[in-house]
Amino acid sequence: MHIVTGGAGFIGSNLVAALCARGEEVVVVDRLRQGVKWRNLAKHPIAGIVPPEDLPAFLARRPPVRALFHMGAVSATTETDGDLVARVNIALPQMLWDWCAEAGVPFIYASSAATYGDGAQGFEDDLRPEALARLRPLNLYGWSKLAFDRRVAQMLALGRPRPPHWAGLRFFNVYGPNEHHKGRMASVVLHKFNQIMRGEAATLFASDREGVADGEQKRDFVHVRDCVAAMLWLEANPQASGLYNIGTGQARSFLDLVRALYAALGRNAEIRFVPMPEDLKGRYQYFTEARMDRLRGAGFAHPPTPLEEGVRAYVREVLLNAEDPFA
Repeated sequence: MHIVTGGAGFIGSNLVAALCARGEEVVVVDRLRQGVKWRNLAKHPIAGIVPPEDLPAFLARRPPVRALFHMGAVSATTETDGDLVARVNIALPQMLWDWCAEAGVPFIYASSAATYGDGAQGFEDDLRPEALARLRPLNLYGWSKLAFDRRVAQMLALGRPRPPHWAGLRFFNVYGPNEHHKGRMASVVLHKFNQIMRGEAATLFASDREGVADGEQKRDFVHVRDCVAAMLWLEANPQASGLYNIGTGQARSFLDLVRALYAALGRNAEIRFVPMPEDLKGRYQYFTEARMDRLRGAGFAHPPTPLEEGVRAYVREVLLNAEDPFA
């Protein structure tokens, strides 16, 4: 079987769908709570759902696990509860790393491009302790992800037990199906789609940085199916243990993204700029672009989905299906 923590979430549920499609037995570790999150799993024959608090007892029974994908996290970049974030984003992956090392199970975990902060130190997926020490995340979430990456580097340097195969994945700006439950943390594509469908102009943050025009803030927007392709490839290639960026390798502007959305809807673009929210000032990334050399060099040859193609597929195949906009 495969275990996917956060398996009812955005990236996790897309991974679960791909594993189920190839006939795998998949156990999801997550909380469904109230709302639509259950619908992320509704189309797929999962083997069961384990609440996160029951995971240690479940693992203690030594189920026959082929690989453990750890996608679960406190992922809100605005979260301020440091104890909660440390418990979920640092202590939990440490426990799972230790279990996989002892049980001989491959371990693939979600890091984040938020570890790069404002990008002043570049976007190199370098696990050397000195490279990690230079990074300055802009928020608690980014710090927690970097803290576990640094712990991995430390364990490797000390020769501590490790899973037979492992990978840490620094996801950049992911968009695609099954993100309705994410609220404010959902992708710009979903937020702007909802605005447009309400009859409003699409809003973007005005720039508060000299030399950057309104809407020209740039991110590496990557379709979730490309993330899943990378995870499945890494599982199948045990020689490729390491820390990897997961993006397209090309930064695109928010204006590009919104124009692609309007094109997918067959409408003329109507864009309005609004001030940067106070809680994001000084903590907003103005440029991200994944260095993909390391993953490509390891042998991953899956071509990234072009932004216009990915947005068009997401809008036309998923979001416009008002009765069932889930994958």
